[in-house]
Amino acid sequence: MTLEQLRIFVEVAERQHLTQAAAVLALTPSAVSASIKVLEERYGTPLFNRVGRRIEISEAGLAFLVEARRTLASARAAELTLAELGGLKRGTLTIQASQTIASYWLPQFLVQFRQTYPAIGLSITVDNTYNVAQAVAQGIADLGFVEGEIDEPALSVETVAQDRLVTVVAPNHPWASGKALKPKDLIAAQWILREEGSGTRSAFESALASQGVSIATLQVALSLPSNEAVRSAVMAGPFATVMSELVVASHLQAGLLAKANFQLPARNFQMLRHQERYKSKASVALEQLIRASSN
Repeated sequence: MTLEQLRIFVEVAERQHLTQAAAVLALTPSAVSASIKVLEERYGTPLFNRVGRRIEISEAGLAFLVEARRTLASARAAELTLAELGGLKRGTLTIQASQTIASYWLPQFLVQFRQTYPAIGLSITVDNTYNVAQAVAQGIADLGFVEGEIDEPALSVETVAQDRLVTVVAPNHPWASGKALKPKDLIAAQWILREEGSGTRSAFESALASQGVSIATLQVALSLPSNEAVRSAVMAGPFATVMSELVVASHLQAGLLAKANFQLPARNFQMLRHQERYKSKASVALEQLIRASSN
């Protein structure tokens, strides 16, 4: 079994699509299919079920996926150790971040890092808070940046900035008048929220709980997987939402959205890394750059 076979298997397993995996790997679909077939035949275990023209990962494939990811993470760490013997002159820094951070806070630091260390490649993946934490825990990412609460003993969690959530509505919404909102107003309203697992939603749930309100009592018309989708939907209808002030600042200034009078506490932007895995020089350099900005 080779590392290349593991990489091919992981790409196919994550997408459950041969052609898409082939495009990412810069291989032909037939080459990808042949690699998977070799693994299955060599070990006598079907890794995928063929359902019509589709493939679905099997139970054996799911179990193997965990080990394949760990093996690739270990191999990558070994490569990184060798690459860094000559200093910050080569290598890749792999980062995962939640949407708000990746789109509105992190880019300034990535630009500074790139200007300082032009030979270091940056790999950025955007996902929700839960998935970012899992990626760091599994060694898929060197660093993670999230705004939600994390309960993962393997990770160190450091606050690197603060953010403020705001409740926003369309300008013609009754709440745009600025009247103070009570819990009963929140329950009577129609909401559009981010999906479960997002840091924004978990922070909103905590804020509601402090007011004695469960999110289960809200009338949630839609749960959407991106800030931009939520923002556009609220602008188009009689809905309310909660978002980072960074996300809606320009829309508030332009009068496309209005703040409702429901105060929400500040939340932390947090940097995650594995407590026991090797700290690459590149990841430490980015940490130092970010810390310097807050001093």
